[in-house]
Amino acid sequence: MNRIKEVLEQKGIKQIWLAEKLEKSYNMVNSYAQNRRQPSLEDLYKIAEILDVDVKELIISNKENN
Repeated sequence: MNRIKEVLEQKGIKQIWLAEKLEKSYNMVNSYAQNRRQPSLEDLYKIAEILDVDVKELIISNKENN
């Protein structure tokens, strides 16, 4: 699972803009944002760089917070 949609909303960035920067189709970026598909690690790092966030901010931890 990823937090791409949440980070885009926090930054006020549209999925179409991210798609252009990533050189991916809008449908691909939308499927990442909706968690229908997960980006490759390479693409995840590119997304983090484009959005100027740490890659960890784009990932939902599977560890429980104690």
